[in-house]
Amino acid sequence: MTLVRAIGLMSGTSMDGIDVAVVDTDGVSQVRPGPAREYAYPATFRQKIASSLEDAKAIKGRGDRPGSLTDVEKEITDRHAEAVQQFLFETGIEAHTIDIIGFHGQTVLHRPDQGLTVQLGDGQALADAVQIPVVFDLRANDMVHGGQGAPLVPIFHAALAASMETSVAFVNIGGISNVTFVSKGHDPVAFDTGPGNTLIDQWVLAHAGVPYDDGGHIASEGFVDMERVERCLAMPYFAKTPPKSLDRNDFSPKLVEGMELSDGARTLSAITAHSIFASHIHAPVVPKTWIISGGGRKNLILLSDLAKLAHAQNARVIVAEEAGFDGGAMEAQAWAYLAVRSLKGLPITFPQTTGVKSPVTGGVLVKPKV
Repeated sequence: MTLVRAIGLMSGTSMDGIDVAVVDTDGVSQVRPGPAREYAYPATFRQKIASSLEDAKAIKGRGDRPGSLTDVEKEITDRHAEAVQQFLFETGIEAHTIDIIGFHGQTVLHRPDQGLTVQLGDGQALADAVQIPVVFDLRANDMVHGGQGAPLVPIFHAALAASMETSVAFVNIGGISNVTFVSKGHDPVAFDTGPGNTLIDQWVLAHAGVPYDDGGHIASEGFVDMERVERCLAMPYFAKTPPKSLDRNDFSPKLVEGMELSDGARTLSAITAHSIFASHIHAPVVPKTWIISGGGRKNLILLSDLAKLAHAQNARVIVAEEAGFDGGAMEAQAWAYLAVRSLKGLPITFPQTTGVKSPVTGGVLVKPKV
C-alpha cells in the first residue's frame, strides 16, 4: 500500500509549546516515524493561553470566540505556521513532499457531557501560510455521533503495538493523563485516567514561581499525604466506567491546599501515579508493560511511584524510548497518522475508546487558497 507523508502538530493541555513530527504511513499498519522537534512557547504566551481559559468558559457553541479567544487563536495559528516552517528548514524536508498536515490546535474547553469541545486553530490560515493541505478539527465528528471526543490516539497505539507479544498499556502523561490498553484478541480500550502534569505545574508555579517540577526534584524533598490521595481517588470521575474524558479544569491543586511546597508536589505526583495505575481494572487483560510518554515521563518521582504500584502485579514501567519510541513526539506522530486516516475516510474513533455509537472518521480537510 502506498505510504503518505504527513506532519503532525500537537499542542497539549500542558500548554508548553508545539510538537512537530513527520510520519510516512498507510494509515493502517505501516508507520515509519521521521524527524521530530519541540518548539516551546514563550512564558508570556503560555500565560496568555492560560488566561484565555477563563474566557473559554463562556463558550456555548464550537464557533464562539468570546473575549481574548479570537486574538489567541490567530497567534496560535501563526506560531504553528512558524513551527512548520522552522521544522522544514531544520530537517531539510521540502514542503512539496508533505502530503498532509494533522493540526490539533489548542484545547481551551472540553465538555463531553455537553457534546462540546473547542480547539483553537485556523486550519485554512495554516494551510495558506505553509502551502500544504491541512486536516483539523478531528474531535468534533466523534461528538456529533455520541462520543466523548477523546482520546483519539488509541488507533495509533494499536498500530505501534501490532508486533508486541504481550499486553501493553500506553500512557501519555501530559496535562491530563490517558491510557490505551492493547492486548491480543481484544479491541483497544482507552480513556483519560485523571490529572497528569497540570496540577503539579500549577502548584509549583504558584508556590515556587517555576513552570514545572523539573525531574520531580521538588517532589523528591516532600512526603505523600495518602489521606489526600485517597480522597481524590474517591471523586466521582474515577468510579465512572469508560469511555470517559476530562477537561484540564476538572481537577484543582486545591487538593493539596495548605501543604508545604515539596509535600504538595509529592502528593500531587502520587495522585497522578495512583490514578493511572487504578485504570488497570478496566483493562481487558492486565498489562505486563506500561509504556510512558509525554512530559510526565521525565518526572522521576512520578515514574517511581507508578513502577512500585505495577511491580505488585509483576508488571514493569518503562519510558517510551526503552520500547523504541519517541516519548516526546508520540502524540504529534499520532496526529500525522490520524490525518492520513481522515484523508482516506478511515475511522479514527471507536465505541470502546470514545463511546461513539459506531466507528467514524473525522476532521476537516482544507487546501491552500494561495
